[in-house]
Amino acid sequence: MTRDAREAFLAGVHVGVLAVAESGRGPCAVPVWYRYTPGEAIRITTSPTSRKARLLREAGRASLCVQTERLPYQYVTVEGRVELVETDVTGDQRAIAHRYMGEQLGEQYLKSKAFDLSDEVLLLLHPERWGSVDFSQVSLDE
Repeated sequence: MTRDAREAFLAGVHVGVLAVAESGRGPCAVPVWYRYTPGEAIRITTSPTSRKARLLREAGRASLCVQTERLPYQYVTVEGRVELVETDVTGDQRAIAHRYMGEQLGEQYLKSKAFDLSDEVLLLLHPERWGSVDFSQVSLDE
């Protein structure tokens, strides 16, 4: 994919898989909702006391993979430096909930999870290395 194509794909609605190194084990890989604007950091909210947050603080880096589930298959991977920022994440939580669930269901989700979401922090993943494949661009002719 071109740079514009991979950034547009990443900005689309996909569940991502965030992976972070864990000493003595395979990487910790978890599905995440996220938001992305081309040229900016990937934004994810998370509990500051989660295993994921602890590992992110230790490693300082992570990878994210997003993909389509139907033909023609496409995927984008990014790897880069991470920051965990203690800030008001309400706007990010709302934007992400609406992105994945729509406005009405997203608001119901936020209301039902308000206690669990109240202490979340902002995870910023700064893309440094990219990988991508778009199988719609692959010729299967011999």
